[in-house]
Amino acid sequence: MTDWLSIAKECGFDEAAPLDVSKLQTEAWVRDTCAEDKCHAYDHNWTCPPACGTLEECEARMRQYENGFILQTVGKLEKAIDVKAYAETGQRLKDALLAFSERIREEYPDCLVLGAGACLVCAECAYPEPCRFPDKAMSSMEAYGLFVSRVCKDNDVPYYHGPGTIAYTACVLY
Repeated sequence: MTDWLSIAKECGFDEAAPLDVSKLQTEAWVRDTCAEDKCHAYDHNWTCPPACGTLEECEARMRQYENGFILQTVGKLEKAIDVKAYAETGQRLKDALLAFSERIREEYPDCLVLGAGACLVCAECAYPEPCRFPDKAMSSMEAYGLFVSRVCKDNDVPYYHGPGTIAYTACVLY
């Protein structure tokens, strides 16, 4: 059996742990925050609401899987508001998730990859034109109605890594 947790670390994740898919709970209020469009992706991206499907459709998609991983990059903050550290840690998540998803899709081509924020595959989404890479596209955990800190807690993975840190979280279901 492939040691996916070691591969996740090789790809650049600071934390990698098994995820109990049966503990995933969708929350309407989490999905509702997407409609506030603070990230400017709502109704502008195939992997974000409403294009990624209803909350019920997303939950049904997740229920098709029996196994998963929770993956994190953790950054150190130089000051309370450290935009540079946020960006660097987010970029490390993007790079690690793209590398890991490429590797795991070799064995599990139908796995579900959920990241942080809008899809990471293209610099700019083709929406409303057809998605250029539907087999690689990634929604966010929040787009699927997952409250990230609860997912971490339910799987005994720290969400908070102490003062002066920022963590970005993703998961892969297979």
